[in-house]
Amino acid sequence: MTEKTLLTIGEVTGVHGLGGNLKVRSFAESKDAYAQGRFVWIKGDDGDGIWYEIERASEHKKGLLLALKGIENRDDAECLVGAEIRIKREHLEEPEEDAYFRADLIGLDVMDENRGYAGRVEHIFDTGAHDVLVVKNAETGIETLVPATFPIVAAVDVKGGVIKTRMPEGL
Repeated sequence: MTEKTLLTIGEVTGVHGLGGNLKVRSFAESKDAYAQGRFVWIKGDDGDGIWYEIERASEHKKGLLLALKGIENRDDAECLVGAEIRIKREHLEEPEEDAYFRADLIGLDVMDENRGYAGRVEHIFDTGAHDVLVVKNAETGIETLVPATFPIVAAVDVKGGVIKTRMPEGL
């Protein structure tokens, strides 16, 4: 499976109680991504990924509590802290207009209207307020952090492989 067929929908941030419940920071727009009976792929401490069936998911503080079949106790759950939770792309609804899966943005070229080629999106992280694109120019080695907000990100053309930006001075 590739980065484009398995999409990251969350991250295990901790454990809750003794029964193996996972605390999750969700990247999914909808809690439906964590529907009962759906399968998610999680890579544990050992480096191997395993498919787990979701027993239940519920809102908890700023995230979710997730119960998975096969994770029966706190020790089992602790092995998954820090792991990404992935799902098959086909199990998610396509994003709305002007919304994108993070995986679709990785590898796109970033062209700034004033400075020209800035580099290629290497990865994306969430600050809580918004996502930030980590853009690296392979020729210069310069890494630029680009807030993924309008008007800084002016246009995204996934098929064309380009993100157009209007970065302010000093960024």
